[in-house]
Amino acid sequence: MKKIKAFLSSLLIITAAFSATACSDSKNDADSSSKITNPMDEEKKQILLNAEKNADISLPDVELSNKTIKWMATWNIDVDESGKKTPAELVLFQELYGGNIEFHKVTFEERYEKLAEAINGGEGIDFFYSGDNDAIPKGAVNSMFIPVDDYIDFESPLWEDVKEANDSIMWDDKHYCAITQVTGDSCAVIYNKKTIQEAGLDDPADLYANGEWTWDTFQELLDNFVDVDNQRYGIDGWWFESALINTIGIPPVSMSDGELINNISHPSMERVQNWIYELYNTNCIAIGVGDYGWEAKPNYIGEGKLLFYPVGLYELYKTPEQWKETYGEDAFFVPMPKDPEADEHYIPVGMEAYSFVNGAQNPEGVAMLLNCKRFCLVNDDARAVADAVFVDDYGWTEEMVEMKDSMQALAAANPTFDISKGVSSDCGELLDTTLRLTARGTPWNETYESINPTVQKYVDDFNNENGN
Repeated sequence: MKKIKAFLSSLLIITAAFSATACSDSKNDADSSSKITNPMDEEKKQILLNAEKNADISLPDVELSNKTIKWMATWNIDVDESGKKTPAELVLFQELYGGNIEFHKVTFEERYEKLAEAINGGEGIDFFYSGDNDAIPKGAVNSMFIPVDDYIDFESPLWEDVKEANDSIMWDDKHYCAITQVTGDSCAVIYNKKTIQEAGLDDPADLYANGEWTWDTFQELLDNFVDVDNQRYGIDGWWFESALINTIGIPPVSMSDGELINNISHPSMERVQNWIYELYNTNCIAIGVGDYGWEAKPNYIGEGKLLFYPVGLYELYKTPEQWKETYGEDAFFVPMPKDPEADEHYIPVGMEAYSFVNGAQNPEGVAMLLNCKRFCLVNDDARAVADAVFVDDYGWTEEMVEMKDSMQALAAANPTFDISKGVSSDCGELLDTTLRLTARGTPWNETYESINPTVQKYVDDFNNENGN
C-alpha cells in the first residue's frame, strides 16, 4: 500500500445536506428504529458462524461482563428503514458475545453538541462514528474521545492490514479512532444506461474498463448530451466539485509529520479549478442553468433528463424499489474520472471509523464488535455473507457489485483522508464554500486571491498552537 496521505479539504456543508432528522430530546433516548426486526437468514448465519469456528484468524474467546454498548450516531448499525438485514458483524457480536447495541440517534448538525451533553451528563455513551472526517484531532484535543490502544491491537492479524491507515491519523502518538476499512464509495458518478444508449453515447462503464475514463471523455459525453433548451442537463448535485478536486491527488491542505501545509497555490489545484470553470461556461453544470433552478434533481437521472449525478453510494444502499424510483431501472455507476495528468487514478476516499467516548462504560464490548467487523472483512466466507446484502437486500446486479469492488481497490491503492474539519471548522467551511465557486461562475484567480491569505493564517495558527 502506498504511503497514506492525509487529505484536509472540506465537505461540512455537503455532508450536512443529507443529515438525519433531529432526535427528540437532549438525552438522546434510544431510537425507535431499534424496534425494527429483519434478521439474517438462518442459512447465512450458520455459514458465518462456521467460518469463524474454522478460521485461521479467529476472534478473541472472552466473556463480556457487560453485554450492552451504547452507540451515538446519525445512523443505526442494526436494521433500519432502508430494508437491510442485521449485518454480519452484529450477528457475530450477538451470537459469540451475547452483545447488543443501544442506539442513540442524533442529527448531523447537533451530534457533537449532543455528545458533549451526554459526556457531561455521565450517560456512558461508548462509541461514536468518526468516519465523517471531522473527529480527529478535535475530538482528542477536546477530550471527547479516549485512545483505543488499550482495547485494540493494530498489529494483530485481524487489524494489521489497516494499521498504516490508523497510524496515519494518530494524535500525540495515540490512536483516537479505529479505522476498520478504507472505503471507495464516498462519491461515484451515477447515471442511467438507457439514457446513455438512447443518446448514442459511449457507456462510462465501458470507458472505465478500457482505461479511457478520464476528464476528457467525461467532458466529451457532457458536451454531446447537454441541450438546455430541450431539457437535457449535465451534472447535478452538491458533491461533484469536491469529488472532481479529489481526482488530482493534491489536497487543499495536507499534513506532513504533524504539520499542516497550504496547497491552494499548487498548479494542479489551479488546473482542476479552471476545468470546472470551463464546465460551467459550457452549461455542463445543471444547477442554476436555464430553468433548472437551484435544487438538486436526482430523479432526472431516472427520467432521462440528466446525464451525471455524482453522490455517495449510500444512495443505492436501499431496497431496489427505493433507489429505482429515483434513478430508474437501468441505473449504474462508475468512479470519478481520472485526471489525465495525475500519476494514479485518484478518487474520493472515505474511512469507516469509530471513536471510543470519554466516560464509556463498555469499551471492551465496543472492541469486540469492531473485531467482529474486521473478521467479516478479512475472512472470505464471512465477507461473502456480509456482501450478500447488495444483491439480496439492495437488488444490485453482479456488475454493480464488481464496480463497487473496483472502486474499493482504487481507494485502497491510493488512500486519502479528508480531515480538515477536524482541525478547524472555520477553515473547513471557508474551503467548502469557496472551492466550489468556479462551478458557479467565479474565475479561480479571483477566489484564490481572496482566500489564500486566510487559509495560510489558519494553517500557521494551527502549527504554532501545536508547536510546529
